[in-house]
Amino acid sequence: MSLFQNFFDIQIRRGGFLPCVLVMSFAIAGAGWQAQELAAQARWSPVGPEGGDARAFASVPGHPNHLFLGTTNSWIFESMDEGASWNRLAKLDNSDGLILDHIIVDPAHPNIMLVAAWKADRPEGGLWVSRDAGKNWIVSQGLQGQSIRAFIEAPSDPKMFFAGTLDGVFRSTDAGGTWTLISPPGSHEIHEVESVAVDPADPNILYAGTWHLPWKTNDGGKNWHSIKKGMIDDSDVFSIIIDPAKRDTVFLSACSGIYKSDSAGELFEKIKGIPSTARRTRVLMQDPVNHDVVYAGTTEGLYKTVDGGKTFKLMTEPNVIVNDVYVDPKDPKRVLLATDRGGVMASNDAGTTFTASNAGFSARMVSALLVDRNNPALLFAGVLNDKTYGGVFVSSDGGASWKQIEKGLEGRDVFALAQAQDGTLLAGTNHGIFALEEKGSAASWEPRNKIVNPAVKKVPDSAHSKRVSLEKPVREAPKELEGRVSALDLSGDVWLASTGVGVLTSKDHGASWQGATSVSSGEYLSVTAQGSMMAAARGDGMVFSTDAGQSWKPVQVPASITRIHRVAFSPKGILWMATREGIYFSRDNAMTWKWFDRLPLRNVDDLSYDARNDRMLASSRDSVQIYAIMPETLGWRWWRTDHRIGLIREAGDRLLAASLYEGVLIGEKPGWVVSGKRWGQGE
Repeated sequence: MSLFQNFFDIQIRRGGFLPCVLVMSFAIAGAGWQAQELAAQARWSPVGPEGGDARAFASVPGHPNHLFLGTTNSWIFESMDEGASWNRLAKLDNSDGLILDHIIVDPAHPNIMLVAAWKADRPEGGLWVSRDAGKNWIVSQGLQGQSIRAFIEAPSDPKMFFAGTLDGVFRSTDAGGTWTLISPPGSHEIHEVESVAVDPADPNILYAGTWHLPWKTNDGGKNWHSIKKGMIDDSDVFSIIIDPAKRDTVFLSACSGIYKSDSAGELFEKIKGIPSTARRTRVLMQDPVNHDVVYAGTTEGLYKTVDGGKTFKLMTEPNVIVNDVYVDPKDPKRVLLATDRGGVMASNDAGTTFTASNAGFSARMVSALLVDRNNPALLFAGVLNDKTYGGVFVSSDGGASWKQIEKGLEGRDVFALAQAQDGTLLAGTNHGIFALEEKGSAASWEPRNKIVNPAVKKVPDSAHSKRVSLEKPVREAPKELEGRVSALDLSGDVWLASTGVGVLTSKDHGASWQGATSVSSGEYLSVTAQGSMMAAARGDGMVFSTDAGQSWKPVQVPASITRIHRVAFSPKGILWMATREGIYFSRDNAMTWKWFDRLPLRNVDDLSYDARNDRMLASSRDSVQIYAIMPETLGWRWWRTDHRIGLIREAGDRLLAASLYEGVLIGEKPGWVVSGKRWGQGE
């Protein structure tokens, strides 16, 4: 019995009731009418895994425990315990692509916040303003659409702000209400501004770092001059800081290294030893108490100087990519790092040691989900782009906590997870297939990438006193699978894998693989099996097998289909196909296809069969809605998640979703909507 069919009983057991509109809608659906939108917004909870990309910090002036964190997916997080734990505060934009690199809290009015943002994939962005401590946001019209790479408040004038964009330097004298371009319009030099710094005492003195060297104005932007003396030509300038006690002391970081000037930028000297030209220092941060202490956040770790830049020391592992540094003004030993992949790292000993501090913060790109076949509380999630911070995460408590299992994967991206009937777990990665093996108290991933194909060899022999050649079966020399593995199906005795070299099968539990014949070669994206019937799909076509993968035949798919994303079986041999044009299904071994035209969803990325509730689950990365289809009757229902979903799976009486940028989501008590024909009615 499905979750929906059990809905009345569940409400009664919980002591609840059914709203009148819901009862009426069931009556309408039972009479065969088109059902209208029903009930409640679904309640979806992000549950991890913790970590991901963190970009920028800000604190409430005078309250260092109250922090804000900017991300790469339009979200702002908040902490009330100085970064020990985080909660989602607000999403600035409906898109997921805003990079929030600069957050400012008004010292006089802490409820007023400004956030500057940009987008990585196109020259867009803007300035967002909140007047209720970050709960609600509006777009500042003066900088709407500007890709803001630098943003700062003048220390001597709280109403004056400066923004560095791809078009140049802008200034506001009314706390961000209106903006004026103060760099030369259409300048071939002062554009693509990555960093700005304002003199602590004089807001007319401004430094601007561009993608091609730094510039300075002493008169509020009327005149600008180059301050590149002592620097390597064409250096991208990422960060500029001014010593508040010694205004002529300026630190500057560039792709060519870190520079220091004791002449207000008129002459720079490159600091020796850090960093090499291959390392980028994204941020410089001066200790607010001891100005001789400066932190340098680089793409190869955090460096620190305690002698004003004469010597620097590496404080973290070199694989840490640092985007921002926060130093507690009341307790400088408390240091936080915003990093790529690793999220927030915290130190209580001035950077000598760091630990992850990501409770409540998840910005993971989850690409694979698996629910254990015997225990719905045992969950596995595979992630992309997180290198040594990624791989596979496991939760044994339904998502309440997660543990990373990365040993053996060596930073590989995980595209697929599958479990065999005996419990064996395989991961398909960007470089091969790996099996999870327990070794004592530890677990590690071991490669399962041997391809051994049968072949025929002619050998000489004698027959009736004549020399003849006989064909004898032999095995080719083993080859190693090295490319991407997009999908796995381990449901039967013969295992299936879709890879960059073709469709592979295994009859010995992954010890060896065979396949990639002329018919099934090329890059395959999806596989599915039901007994001896198997289907495998490329982006532009499909092959089908009725003998457990021993032979494959091409399938004629509808000409209207421009790209296939996923194939999946439901009981009785119904084959489903998720495509750019929507969902198709076949009841005759892929001989003919029917378009599921009643579903208002296109560009469907994923399909999976929910055996517990006898339904197909469908999702699209372009949509915040997910769908359930009854295979026999073709009735369907949907949920709204308010998150862009890549995958959806059943986990006991809950739904498990993989978001594109916010980790794993769990639908604890999903509201739902009935559409199309009444649930349970035949075609």
